[in-house]
Amino acid sequence: MRRVPCPRFCVASWLVARGYRHRTKISFMCPQLARTWWRLDGVVAVLYGEKVDAAQRQLSDELDTATQRLIDEVRIMTGSDLQAPSLLPGWSRAHVLSHLARGADAMRNLLTGARAGQDRPAYASPQARNADIDRSAAAEASELVDDLIGSAMALRTVARQLPDLAWRYQVQMLGSSRFPSSQLLAWRLAEVELHHCDLGIGYGQDQWSAVFATMELDEPMRSQRTERLSYIQPESVRDRSMTRKVPPYQSGRPLPGSWIGRRGA
Repeated sequence: MRRVPCPRFCVASWLVARGYRHRTKISFMCPQLARTWWRLDGVVAVLYGEKVDAAQRQLSDELDTATQRLIDEVRIMTGSDLQAPSLLPGWSRAHVLSHLARGADAMRNLLTGARAGQDRPAYASPQARNADIDRSAAAEASELVDDLIGSAMALRTVARQLPDLAWRYQVQMLGSSRFPSSQLLAWRLAEVELHHCDLGIGYGQDQWSAVFATMELDEPMRSQRTERLSYIQPESVRDRSMTRKVPPYQSGRPLPGSWIGRRGA
C-alpha cells in the first residue's frame, strides 16, 4: 500500500515546488511545517501525478537513486574536503556541487514553463549562471549541502507532478536547439552520475547503475561518460569518514535526513 503524505507534507511539497527550498524561510512561516519537510529520520515522499507515464516514472526512480548516492557521500564531507580540487580543471568540489544545484534549478524553471505551456529561460543569463555557481561554491559546507538537497527536492516535486502534455513541450538550455522536456530527466541523471565521478571521492563507473551505464545518451554526454571510464579515483570519502568517525554511518543505510525518495514513493 502506498503511503499518503500528511497534510503538512502536502503543503511542504507545494512550497518546495515554488521556490521555498530553505529551512529558514519555511521555519519563519511555520516551524511545524519545517519539521515535516526536513525529517531527521525520514523519507520525503512526493506522489506521482496520475498523468505521469511509466517511462518517466522509471527514469525518475533512477534519478532518485543516483541523487541519494551523491547526497549520502556529500553529507559526510568536511569544509576542507569540499574546497579541495575536483577532477575538473579549475573547479573545486564545491564548484561541482554548486553547478549541480544550479542545474537542478534551471531544469525546474524549464519544467515549470512547460507545465504552463510557456517558454521560460533556464538561467537569467550565462553570466548570472556563472556568478551563482561561484557564490554557492563559497558558502559554508552545511549551506552548500542544504542547497544541493533543496534544489534536488524542488526539481523532483515539479517533475513528479508534470502531466504527459507538458513532457512533450519543447524547451531550450543555454542556446541549445529545442528539445522535448521529456529528455531533461535523462540529462539530469547523466549530470548527477558524471559529476559524482568528477568529485574525486572514490565514486567511479563500477558503481553506476546498469541503466545509466547502458542507456543511450546524446552528445556531449555520451563522450563524457566514456571519458569517466578512465578516471582513477582516490580513496573513498566513506572510508576516510569511518576512520575519522565524523558523523555516525552504517553501511547500507542512508545518513539521517539525506533520503529524498524511495522507489514508488
